Amino acid sequence: MVSCVPLLAPPDDLAFLNTAFSIYLANDKLPQALSLAIRLGDESLIKSVFEATSDELVQKQLGFMLARQNSCFKVDNEAVQECISNVKLSEYFKYLVSELNLLKPKVPDDIYKTHLENSLFGHSSRLESAKQNLAAAFVNAFVNAGYGSEKLISDEKWIYRTKGEGMLLTTASLGLINLWDANEGLQTLDKYLYSEQSEVRAGALLGMGISTTSVHDEVDPTLLLLQDYISSDSNIDSKMIISAITGIGIAFAGSENDEVMNLLLPLVSEPSVSVEIQALSALALGHVFVGTCNGDITSTILQTLLEKETSDLTSKWIRFMSLGLGLLYMGKYDQVDDVLETIDAIDHPISKTLKVLVNICSYAGTGNVLQIQSLLQMCTVKPKEEKEEDEDEEEKEKKEDEDSNKEKKENSEQESTETQEDESYQGYAVLGLALISMGEEIGQEMSLRHFGHLMHYGTPLIKRAVPLAMGLVSSSNAQMKVFDTLSRYSHDQDLDVAYNAIFGMGLVGAGTNNARLAQLLRQLASYYVNDQNALFMTRISQGLVHLGKGTFTLSPFNTDRQILSKVSLASLLTVTIALLDPTSFILDQHSSLLYYLTPAIKPRMLVTVDEELKPLKVNVRVGQAVDVVGQAGKPKTITGWVTHSTPVLLGFGERAELENDEYIPLTNFLEGVVILKKNPDYIEAEN
Repeated sequence: MVSCVPLLAPPDDLAFLNTAFSIYLANDKLPQALSLAIRLGDESLIKSVFEATSDELVQKQLGFMLARQNSCFKVDNEAVQECISNVKLSEYFKYLVSELNLLKPKVPDDIYKTHLENSLFGHSSRLESAKQNLAAAFVNAFVNAGYGSEKLISDEKWIYRTKGEGMLLTTASLGLINLWDANEGLQTLDKYLYSEQSEVRAGALLGMGISTTSVHDEVDPTLLLLQDYISSDSNIDSKMIISAITGIGIAFAGSENDEVMNLLLPLVSEPSVSVEIQALSALALGHVFVGTCNGDITSTILQTLLEKETSDLTSKWIRFMSLGLGLLYMGKYDQVDDVLETIDAIDHPISKTLKVLVNICSYAGTGNVLQIQSLLQMCTVKPKEEKEEDEDEEEKEKKEDEDSNKEKKENSEQESTETQEDESYQGYAVLGLALISMGEEIGQEMSLRHFGHLMHYGTPLIKRAVPLAMGLVSSSNAQMKVFDTLSRYSHDQDLDVAYNAIFGMGLVGAGTNNARLAQLLRQLASYYVNDQNALFMTRISQGLVHLGKGTFTLSPFNTDRQILSKVSLASLLTVTIALLDPTSFILDQHSSLLYYLTPAIKPRMLVTVDEELKPLKVNVRVGQAVDVVGQAGKPKTITGWVTHSTPVLLGFGERAELENDEYIPLTNFLEGVVILKKNPDYIEAEN
């Protein structure tokens, strides 16, 4: 029943999931029941799963499953709540990397391997520039994320080798080094709060948010520290306010924290602050309340958009306010109609963009064919009357003299910006294709074919979105055909397409250490040696491919690819939407948006623990997962396996099973942290 769900039209799909949920619950299959409750996004169902057992160990195991979704579910039992709040995540991750012998910090040069770049101009790329130093700080943070130690920033005063925005981002990257380790992260960054430079102080605030992402305790020190800097008071440096807002958005992604809402909501509707602060507050709220359909936030964002002047709505920041609204409805296509009706009331071209964004978020991961068809139709609409205008203008320019010529140019420039604002929804439609079709494998394959067509026939805006959509649909799944295609696009004449293709390669290979991809990126680095922006993107992608030295994934799917994490998807979507216009955000003064990837970073580990939650070594087989739904007998669930001793890393599409039945796992999804109980009936085989 569950595997039929992607093939059903609404509302049958939800009915099937509900029925399967009640069957699992009645038969005491609690982990399976919980995975369906999470998919349905219904807190009352999650509660009923926890109430179905009084066994604290089973509840802890369910807690570990919820922790992977950044869930905000609360239980009375403190030990179980610790599992849900990811308190021990850093400890288990450090155990994994010490067992895999990866503790030695790496520096960016270990990743770039500049000696292998076969270029006549090899030496010229070593010229120092603030932008390349900033790229090195990003790479250093991505590679050593979560390890708590690095060699670049703390020793060498690297922060002062960058300038302006770069100082802010370099300081914030220390937060990524201490990912999930709240105590260590806050201590490391605390000293930077007393710096004379406002950029360094702002970076420390952002870094504090990054280091505590998805880890919560009763105190939530991050909130206490950052809330002092969030106000509409114009005396506080706007950089500090923006960093604190972004830090809170990242730290509390998916936590549905009411204090955060009370803090940020007044800023969304506050007319005295800049559009940037309003939009980033809305975006942070979208992340914190992702998929909750929160009425207060919805009405505030819509009201703010309705009250804006038409000139304000053309600001580049408005897209993030629209996205904040979309994220609230992530995966909630059954509750989206009222909002779409309200959006119709906004009399401005932006209403079309808003509708597309809310729609694609609400159907994310469903594989809904009708939605995909309507998005494809949007991508084929030609911008209106462009050709006629071109012909008329050519004739007029021949007839008229130079003075009126200048006027003509100014007018046509205004017109072109208006039509561009009009057509921006097409870029979101392309990303929507990726979002909706990623939920189901055949849809994924077909979407990749469509992206090829769109690349041939699409408008420049669509072409810019295609590489990002390809990265989104196969994030952390390094398929040769995908990154070879992206590698071709990375030499496109339109530089924006090239930048996005390079970033797409980073997304596809994120955390895989793929050697072929690393080689392609090294070639790109020597090819673009004189283009600062392309080189910056290439470095970022190199950092992503080696994310956490190959122990992390950005894939939003977990629990045997059955659950789509809304928090991870929101993170990926935010960064790709910023890149629809790469030169005005990520490559300009706003690279801090890249840190929105943090909540999507998850270790792709299997750590087995005993009843005391202490690590326990057992033998497991790891192989490619096989779909055995509906097959008779006891077919093998994995193929081509290799036996390892835990902890192990699981690649994309891999599954693990225990080698023998000496221990009984408390969940049939062997991923993340799994609690094992001794099997009382086990008899050791004689040799």
